[in-house]
Amino acid sequence: MKNLIIVMMMFTGIFHNSQAKDFQKEVTGIVKSADNNLPLSQVSVLIKGTTQGVSTNANGKYSISVPNNETVLIFIYLGYITQEVKVGKRSVINVSLDQDVQLMSEMIVIGQMQAEQKNKIMIRGIADQEEMEIEILSQMYMQPENNFSTAYQYPKELSQEDYAEIKENGFNTPWKNPFSTFSIDVDAASYSNVRRFINDGKMPPKDAVKIEEMINYFNYDYEGPKGKHPFAVQHEVSDAPWNTQHKLVHIGIQGEKIDVDKLPPANLVFLVDVSGSMGADNKLPLLKKSLKLLVNQMRDEDHVAIVVYAGAAGEVLPSTSGKEKNKIIEALDKLNAGGSTAGGAGIELAYKIAKQNFLKEGNNRVILATDGDFNVGASSNKAMEDLIEEKRNEGVFLTVLGYGMGNYKDSKMELLADKGNGNHAYIDNILEAKKVLVNEFGGTLFTIAKDVKIQVEFNPATVKAYRLIGYENRKLNDEDFNNDKKDAGELGAGHTVTALYEIIPVGVNSQFKPLDDLKYQNTEVKKTTGNTTDLMTVKLRYKKPDGDTSILLQQVIKNESVKLSDSSENFRWSAAVAGFGMMLRNSEYKNNLTFNAVIRLAKGAKGQDEEGYRAEFIRLVEMAGLLF
Repeated sequence: MKNLIIVMMMFTGIFHNSQAKDFQKEVTGIVKSADNNLPLSQVSVLIKGTTQGVSTNANGKYSISVPNNETVLIFIYLGYITQEVKVGKRSVINVSLDQDVQLMSEMIVIGQMQAEQKNKIMIRGIADQEEMEIEILSQMYMQPENNFSTAYQYPKELSQEDYAEIKENGFNTPWKNPFSTFSIDVDAASYSNVRRFINDGKMPPKDAVKIEEMINYFNYDYEGPKGKHPFAVQHEVSDAPWNTQHKLVHIGIQGEKIDVDKLPPANLVFLVDVSGSMGADNKLPLLKKSLKLLVNQMRDEDHVAIVVYAGAAGEVLPSTSGKEKNKIIEALDKLNAGGSTAGGAGIELAYKIAKQNFLKEGNNRVILATDGDFNVGASSNKAMEDLIEEKRNEGVFLTVLGYGMGNYKDSKMELLADKGNGNHAYIDNILEAKKVLVNEFGGTLFTIAKDVKIQVEFNPATVKAYRLIGYENRKLNDEDFNNDKKDAGELGAGHTVTALYEIIPVGVNSQFKPLDDLKYQNTEVKKTTGNTTDLMTVKLRYKKPDGDTSILLQQVIKNESVKLSDSSENFRWSAAVAGFGMMLRNSEYKNNLTFNAVIRLAKGAKGQDEEGYRAEFIRLVEMAGLLF
């Protein structure tokens, strides 16, 4: 009989540990891959012949209580040969697992099985072909008296992560497409998610790389607004680092900075996913630490309620003043993972509580913290979209915080945040939580302008072709710009937004040829009478947070350019990040750009970098270059 593992992939619940009090000895160790000596996370470590088991953490470490020295530990990881190890007198057991290529091709995923309140996994052992039946007992979300181990997670090699397809923007000619229209994006989830992959020794999936989110992860030194508008707009034109025949246009928006003590009072609802898929250390435990950072920023006039959802949804803390921080933190500490994912019911309850405590002159917001795995209830994208849009129109906005790996649903998380007039962040570590929820507290939670749209009109007398870098899933129809019913992006207090256009100037014989001239229309008159002093005109529309009518402002960008070496640090840094994104996506427009060239450009534009984010980026590019 061929060696194979039959493992259930979609079960919920965790390894039961109720017999821990009878165990006499603690065994620890690290599990690594034999081929590269790297640690393996989420390896199942089972006690043979029992229902006891744990999983290794992100560093490959495990700790398990065993009853005696005769205990045999079984190490199981999909795609690797299972090992059985007798404990003996050892208290430290390190294991190296060998990959099994044949096994990967034979693996059978049999899905979720339930019997009353029990889930079961059937595993056919490699060594002896014996079948073991392991009962996985469900754990509800409020059971602090029980000592449960970390939940089983999907191995990285069988990732269930979901990313919407991105078709990279190509060049357009102003003769046929004079307008470029899109919604702004202040989300930065893609950068921290890409960082997670690279730090884990892997290149990210192509569609996980959203260049505009990578660019907008960083702060830029833009001038603030001085007039009646809540943000200022500036621009700069220089050479494209990856193609010196082309120009790069940098458009920067700086939102008004507001002191925290001057922000309106907040009515917040934490909507916390405590389903079985959230049990890993980089999910619910990190989530709770993150929200505690936010709680410590709350003022007495701010209030927060806590709603959780797993097999069912429930309120675990009524709306509570920021004055009672200990009470809020205590409620967070009691949350544990277990059960299926009733995401729709949780969102409905969270919005209901937000409306019950609605502040007419305040910031009303639901903060959803999850890995994005909605599999019970109103789980389809369309159902979620309709629900979030309805509540958005009632004045309650949505912020989405993503956690974890293996079944992270990026496309669904972004959809919810977009439709909820909010932003989407991915929290891969506690420092990222500090950046999003402490350093950028105002921008993350307080909207100063909503439905912000940008429309650029290109001058065919000076622009042969253009392409917008990134923002592929933010593009709008040209007629949407003047349609106040069309939803667009939001700008938070102190936030910056950056957009880049790559331009082929008139007269340049570029290898990237736009569409041929029209056959049945005479364009020669336009070519000879065009205004050659303008490059493009940038128009913006936005609404006040409580408004329904948009406000228009516009700015002309002249056909003037500076050398790349004379451009600002803002320009060169955004170009470096864009170049890195193009490298990760293997863009057809990157030409001969190299990781080393990106590093040189970034080092020359690092600036003061008080928080160290830009230095971290440079190290990330270096790591990617070694992995590529």
